[in-house]
Amino acid sequence: MSLPASFDLSAWSRAKQSQVEQALAQWLAVPALTRAEAKPPVALIESMRYAVLDGGKRLRPLLVLAAAEAVASAPLEPGPGGAGEAALRAACAVELIHAYSLVHDDMPCMDNDVLRRGKPTVHVQFGQASALLAGDALQALAFELLTPGFDCIAPQRQAQLCGLLARAAGCAGMAGGQAIDLASVGLPLDEQQLREMHRLKTGALLLASVMMGAACAEPTPAAQQALSQFGATIGLAFQVVDDILDVTADSVTLGKTSGKDAQGNKPTYVSLLGLAPAQAYARELLAQAAAALAASGLPDTRALSGLAERVVSRSS
Repeated sequence: MSLPASFDLSAWSRAKQSQVEQALAQWLAVPALTRAEAKPPVALIESMRYAVLDGGKRLRPLLVLAAAEAVASAPLEPGPGGAGEAALRAACAVELIHAYSLVHDDMPCMDNDVLRRGKPTVHVQFGQASALLAGDALQALAFELLTPGFDCIAPQRQAQLCGLLARAAGCAGMAGGQAIDLASVGLPLDEQQLREMHRLKTGALLLASVMMGAACAEPTPAAQQALSQFGATIGLAFQVVDDILDVTADSVTLGKTSGKDAQGNKPTYVSLLGLAPAQAYARELLAQAAAALAASGLPDTRALSGLAERVVSRSS
């Protein structure tokens, strides 16, 4: 899945990440969150900003923007009423959901972690009650971004984006996968059970990122089906690599505590298959993702292709 020399994934990613960072900072600014009719505590806003800004690879927003551009066959510029505005809001909404999930997952009642993105987790920095509320508020803000008014995004598109994100985050998606994960500690899972857990816990939101991006333009049925297969495959590959990095990388590199899966007696692809077979499986999934893009009929999927390669080759 090599990229043509004419496409610079790093430059593309930097430009899109800058766009996302600026938008997140704007929507998480104190004036944007404190309105005349409601004045939320500044401390809550501070914890929300701490959870989201200045950290993370922004993979999910990049997948949204890459899928939108692939379907539109052109770069998308933000502006009321256009696909670019919808894509940018969708990209930020997905990141807010991801951030909220990390805040809650790190809490003592879940994974009980003290390090995230190279800094203390939100509950360590602000306390458990503040962390819980920050996650709740970030989840609500995600859907607020997707419903800015009919003059900004068409009502049908708003509903479609909200539906995709809600299903990916709920009991049949990320939250359900986390519940299975917590219930599976110390239990021997077979490969099918492990795949299903990861499909929900991690894969659902990555798949939703791709499909929300596609929904911002007008995909053909063939392109939509191929992108769905691509997103599902990359979602699983991401978790397989996560399992690998938990045993091969150190905490400084990861930006979170390494070795937590083994310490917590959690089932992983490494514990089930072994390290080398898990690494081979990740490369196999990358090949499947490439095949899905080739079947999409889209003229330019280089950004999506590059992000898929980045998922499998990452070191953190």
